[in-house]
Amino acid sequence: MLHRSPGARFLAAGLTAAVAVGAAAIATAARADAAGCRVEYAVGSQWAGGFSANVTVTNLGDAVTGWTVRWSFTAGQTVAQAWNATATQSGAAVTAVNAGWNASLATNASTSFGFNGSWNNASNPAPASFSLNGVACTGTAAPTTAPTTAPTVAPTVAPTTSPTSAPGTPPARTVRVFWLKPTDVAFDQRYPDGIGNVMLESQRFFRQQLGKTFTLNSPVVEVVNGQHDTNWYINNNCPPNGDRYACVIFNMQGELRQRFGLGAPDSRWLIVGEVSAEEVGKSGGGGQPGWVMLSGHDADGAAGKTEPMPRWYGGMVHELGHAFGLPDATSTDGTCMSASFYGYPNCTFSQAQKNGMLNGPYGSFLS
Repeated sequence: MLHRSPGARFLAAGLTAAVAVGAAAIATAARADAAGCRVEYAVGSQWAGGFSANVTVTNLGDAVTGWTVRWSFTAGQTVAQAWNATATQSGAAVTAVNAGWNASLATNASTSFGFNGSWNNASNPAPASFSLNGVACTGTAAPTTAPTTAPTVAPTVAPTTSPTSAPGTPPARTVRVFWLKPTDVAFDQRYPDGIGNVMLESQRFFRQQLGKTFTLNSPVVEVVNGQHDTNWYINNNCPPNGDRYACVIFNMQGELRQRFGLGAPDSRWLIVGEVSAEEVGKSGGGGQPGWVMLSGHDADGAAGKTEPMPRWYGGMVHELGHAFGLPDATSTDGTCMSASFYGYPNCTFSQAQKNGMLNGPYGSFLS
């Protein structure tokens, strides 16, 4: 099924940098009321006077409902606009509070938020430390009462990724996600981060609805440097009176299939592809068995550049339903397979839809 959506574009220029704070893992130990966290801070784009950054926080302690992340800048940076969290600043000190939909963090669960900010054009260092709900993020979990066995801490190295790196082949029965970046589009970390967060929310929603969910690749999003510019994806093999948004997504699908040896459908993986290209006013995308294919408007939305995030979560849940074999609902009936997905999270899967996915061609991907 292919679906149109209002069009919008955003192209961001910049450089990338990533700093991981306190990356470590802890062995199992008996403890009570454990608290701890790990934070990764990445500057995704930087330009004269401005920059964008992404913050990923992992809760290493007991589950929390409601979180606050704090840090202090050291070079006069300021936060201007945040997404996936509410951010305020007093002097150098920044406080970021969860949005309503991402308030709960289970043990070892992660969430990400981002912001645009300003800097002095000379130095833009990462903050030296972070805290989660008042607990310093050192990369380890620490009990508030003494453990009955001593924990052993093994340091890990924060992953470094490049937009030109090629991930290894993921395991079978994995949902494999691609962001295809045309040659005339600058890399922007908000896109893989945002698309990844949309997939994580969809994964959570499927488990809530079905009691089972799909497995994502690691990293969640494979960044693909496209072989063509945006004009090529819009116009290649597209007749003047053709469905212009369909040209974009099928050109993307064709390139991904050729470069990664993918089928349509592919029995090894379920594929999600997003391309940062579309003709103005002709955005859209859709799902078919084994594939979700989305154009630039959805990529911009996942990056936090257009409508509020719940719309993009609902859209991905809807298209994944198609990829798992479901048709559109015949009316706006409160299910996510109807236009009710625009009101996400106020939509559900019906029992018939759940059965259709669990017993469908990709039911074995759900566990």
